[in-house]
Amino acid sequence: MPVPRRFDRRPPERDTTRINERIRVPQVRLIGADGEQLGIVDTSEALRRAQAADLDLVEVAPNSKPPVTRMLDYSKYKYEQEQKQKAARKHQQQVNIREIKLRPKIAENDYNTKKGHVERFLKHGDKVKITIMFRGREQAHPERGRDLLQKLFEDLGGMATIESAPLQEGRNMSMLLAPSKEARAESAAESAAPVDAEATADSTPAEA
Repeated sequence: MPVPRRFDRRPPERDTTRINERIRVPQVRLIGADGEQLGIVDTSEALRRAQAADLDLVEVAPNSKPPVTRMLDYSKYKYEQEQKQKAARKHQQQVNIREIKLRPKIAENDYNTKKGHVERFLKHGDKVKITIMFRGREQAHPERGRDLLQKLFEDLGGMATIESAPLQEGRNMSMLLAPSKEARAESAAESAAPVDAEATADSTPAEA
């Protein structure tokens, strides 16, 4: 039998901020529209002043005694707060962990290709987990894996910092690299660099 779908029956989150008539305490500390301190007044008086200024009375510090309220356009205030939160989430850098797998006896061409991938990930701001995979008798020589990890770290030329030192778990040995300040600076510089229109035009293949 098909499993019945489960619906989330919880009501949507509602705005718990108390404004205007929802403020039920007898007195509040009132702050004016320009930030001026107007002292402790009866809630009815504070609401009258807000309505006279065509503004809302908003409780901004409910745990104070008495609660602190402010006169402002709540719809505009809420919109601005939502935009600030969206901007903060947009600029928050998300760090991903990529993984590159190597063999102890990796060929030079393959090594250079994998190293290029690691460099690209680091420039992008990602962390990189380097895993050495041992097979058969290779497990008897873990030092070869450590040497390869150390060589890769040195060949990156300061682009990475070792966040987790080489650690062997079963048939695998892993090391975690994080982008260094130099890698982040290089990435930021490339992002900010203007596009060369002439170079772009020159790189366009000519029509036959």
